[in-house]
Amino acid sequence: MPYIRKKAIQGLAVGDTFTVSRTFAQKDTIEFADISRDYNPVHFDERFAKVKNFEAPVCHGLLVASLLTEIGGQIGWLASGMNFKFKKPVYFGDTVTCDFAITDIDERGRAKAEALFTNQDQITVLKAILTGIVPGIEEQRVMAEMLAEGDPTNKSSGIW
Repeated sequence: MPYIRKKAIQGLAVGDTFTVSRTFAQKDTIEFADISRDYNPVHFDERFAKVKNFEAPVCHGLLVASLLTEIGGQIGWLASGMNFKFKKPVYFGDTVTCDFAITDIDERGRAKAEALFTNQDQITVLKAILTGIVPGIEEQRVMAEMLAEGDPTNKSSGIW
């Protein structure tokens, strides 16, 4: 069972942390471009990437940042704001780890979090500050029911 989802059902708290990792492939960038319609040549053409002072074509920044949505989706976080600071490029084949930490939750469930993204060499590639709403009692109850039913809409259920 997904430990992240189970933690959200128990109730999220300041200091809770979650970590996910992903290795990005050229195929991911192609699929992201097809969805986002971002066909900037910096993602596809080596010549263009080098003129922009990159070693090779780079992954879309928002594709890398989407690691946040994996965590947010598992915990039922309803995002209201995201602030990204892109620090270093992510190349095809890089493995990026996102460490997400809840830093504040008020009495209405409005929350803040920080995320640090590092590559396989422990180099920071991205920092994010987030705001959102964490699941309340009713949402936790429904998520527990969903989990008891096998969490059929959660394709990540078996990998946590």
